[in-house]
Order: sequence, then C-alpha cells, then structure tokens
Amino acid sequence: MINNYEELNDMHIDVLREIGNIGAGNAATSLGMILNAEVGIQLPKVQITDFDSTVDALGGAESMTVGVLLNFSGEANGLIMFLLKMEDAENITSVLVHDDEDGAEGLSEMKLSAIKEIGNILGSAYVNSIALLTGLQIDISVPYIAIDMAGAILSVPIIEFGAVGDKVMFIEEGFYTDEEELNSDVIMFAEVDTLQRIMGRLGLEV
Repeated sequence: MINNYEELNDMHIDVLREIGNIGAGNAATSLGMILNAEVGIQLPKVQITDFDSTVDALGGAESMTVGVLLNFSGEANGLIMFLLKMEDAENITSVLVHDDEDGAEGLSEMKLSAIKEIGNILGSAYVNSIALLTGLQIDISVPYIAIDMAGAILSVPIIEFGAVGDKVMFIEEGFYTDEEELNSDVIMFAEVDTLQRIMGRLGLEV
C-alpha cells in the first residue's frame, strides 16, 4: 500500500511519466488550436521531485512567474499548476492579444485572461489524460491565476498537500511553431488515495 510519494517504485514512476508524456502531447494539440498553427513539442522532461528542487528549476524562489492553478476532484483528487516565466508569458500573449495596455507588471488584463485560458486548456489536457487512461470520472475547477515569485506560488500546494509529502510530478515542456517557442512547466500533485486508484486501474500493485 502506497502511503506517500516516497514509496513509489520505478514502475509507478514510469506510469506517471507516461501520463505526463500523453498529457504533453494532448496539450500541444490544444495549443495548436488556440494559436491556429501546427505546434510541435520537445520530448517533455517528467520527474518526481521535491518542492525545493521544483522552485530551483523555476529559476529560484524570487523568479517572477505566472501560475494558473486548477484543482481536480471526483474519483481523483489533487491539483495541477501551469507555470510560465514572465518572458514566456509575454511572448505567447503577444501572439494572441494585440494591445498596448501593459502595466507595471508587464501584462494587461486582456493578456492575463488569455494566459488563464491557456492554462485552463493545457492543465485540462493533463487531467483528461488521466481520465482517458483510467476511466476515472474527474471534475476540474475554474482556473485561478497569479503573478508572483516562484517561491510564493509554490507555497499553495505546499500548504494544501505538504502534510501528505513534499513530492510532486514536475514536467518541463517546450512547444514550438514556425515562429514561436514556448517553454512552460507543469506541476501535478495527486492525493495518495488517488495514486492508489490510478495504479490499480492500470493493473499495478499498490
């Protein structure tokens, strides 16, 4: 019986990596529909890591980051967070939104709304990959967006799930079109009973 992320074996982690790979592929398809362009994806880097390593990978605790948070519930419970460095957020929104209303933080309300929708669609692509593979019924919350330092943004899952463990699935992904590149990160955290349910549905012992 898995009681925390530290007890995941190599086979369990391989399954989570495959879910991450499938989710990234679905996300690329969804992003292509948003941009109305063919979107390729670099091989995503999927790892199970702790919060401190995740913050370091985002550029350090003080790195300004745009985060879109989705909770999922039902037969699977947890959260998924879509993260962009400010530069990447500005690059992707410049393609989607043409305005000159950017404020001191560099992103207008219209651009923030666009990122929120992108995060919603891409985050949902990952959750839907779990539902598709397992047959679990999963509901997704409305998205919440924040601009803050990476350390502050990551404090949300730490507060919510820190008692369960400090491990998350961290996915580094790179999308590209003929004209643009987008580097983003996704954090997914599933509650322990959800991990057990996912592994069981996929025929693995837990």
